[in-house]
Amino acid sequence: MKDEIVREKLKEIDNKNDSVQDIVEKTINNLLVCLGDDPEREGLIGTPNRVYRMYKEVFEGMDYSNHEIACMFNKCFEDVETGDLVTVTNIPIFSYCEHHIALMYNMKVHVGYIPRGKVIGLSKVARIADMCAKRLQLQERIGMDISDVLREVLGTDDIIVVIEGEHSCMTARGIKSRGSVTRTASIRGRFEFDSDLRSEFYNLTR
Repeated sequence: MKDEIVREKLKEIDNKNDSVQDIVEKTINNLLVCLGDDPEREGLIGTPNRVYRMYKEVFEGMDYSNHEIACMFNKCFEDVETGDLVTVTNIPIFSYCEHHIALMYNMKVHVGYIPRGKVIGLSKVARIADMCAKRLQLQERIGMDISDVLREVLGTDDIIVVIEGEHSCMTARGIKSRGSVTRTASIRGRFEFDSDLRSEFYNLTR
């Protein structure tokens, strides 16, 4: 599409008066035009608004810091006198890579920790993982974010977070290496130097 034709179809953004929603919807409209499509055709009418609402949902975690997420899901059971390994495995999440805003999918999170006087409600581990993933992310950073939140909630450094997933920026474009799985581990406290403890965790996640 010629540049002059594209410019005729673009919606002007008013930086002073447009709301954030207006700016996002106009930006999506303009992106569709620049891609060579017609935002006014039947299938695309309403798409800018749908994309805005989807972004609000899938990037919800960007509205909160790790500290705020810790406060939101700080549901613990106190006076738990155990030093045994606690694991929560196969937590499903999805995220978007910050390099291409492409989907990271078929993701599973495995969490382990050694309690220090309290344990967290199991569903809250899944909620923390979900919220940390709802950002423009790197898989490595998701693990670190989950570890940071759990450390604040639980008051222990003995935490391990393993994530596995597929990245559409690698499987659907570029090298198109379909079926490739990326695995990352955020390892802290006793898990760093205690190989037997790490092995116990990995055995429990298989």
